[in-house]
Amino acid sequence: MSSSDNNNLDITGDDKPNWRDNGVKVIKSNQLDSNTAQTPGMHRAAAINAARVGAQKIWAGTVTIHANAKTGAHHHGALESVIFVIRGKARLRWGEKLEYVAEAEPGDFIFVPPYVPHQEINASDNEPLECVLVRSDNEAVVVNLNIEAVEKPENVYWIDPIHKQQHEHDHQHDHQHDHHDHDHDHDHEHSPHEGHHQAHPNQHDMCDNSHAHDNQQ
Repeated sequence: MSSSDNNNLDITGDDKPNWRDNGVKVIKSNQLDSNTAQTPGMHRAAAINAARVGAQKIWAGTVTIHANAKTGAHHHGALESVIFVIRGKARLRWGEKLEYVAEAEPGDFIFVPPYVPHQEINASDNEPLECVLVRSDNEAVVVNLNIEAVEKPENVYWIDPIHKQQHEHDHQHDHQHDHHDHDHDHDHEHSPHEGHHQAHPNQHDMCDNSHAHDNQQ
C-alpha cells in the first residue's frame, strides 16, 4: 500500500486512521461562515458543522447582536442550545408570550431546551453583545415565530437543583448553631450578673445615694 493510499484512509476503517486529516481541527476567527440560518436582529456565523469539519452531533458558532437591539422570537426545534456570553449583557425572554426574562453577563452560560420560544436582547445601549453558541446537532435549525409579547415579563432566577438541598441544609444548620450560641450567651449574661448582685447586695442603694449627693451639690 502506497503512502498516498494510507493518507486517504477513513478513521472508521480497519486500517490505521489518518489522524492528520481526520483529527483535531482549529477554525480561526476569520474563517467563520455567515452562510447559516439567521434570525432578524442578530448575526450568526458557523464554525463547526457537518459540511465544514464533518461534525456528527454538534453545531457551534458565534452570535452578535448590536447595541440596544433584539432578535425576533424563535425556537430551534428538537435541538438543545448552549450560549456562552463573551462580551456585553444578554437579556433572554422566553415562553408562549415571552412572559419570562433573565439576564446574563460575560462568563455566564445560557441553556435553551428544545422547542422553547425565546428572544435574545442586547441589554446594553453602547456595546455589542457577543456570544458563542453550541447546539446538539450538526445543522442549524431556526424556526422564526410571530409572538405578541407581554409588556412586563416575570424575572426568573435559576436555582442549582444539585446543590439546593445542601444549601438549605447548611442554612438550617447555621440557624440552629446561631440559636444555640444565642442561648449559650444568654446563660452567660445572667450568671455573672446574678453573682455580682450576691457579692454587692447594696450596689443600687449606693448608686442612688451618689445621685442624691450630686443633686444636693
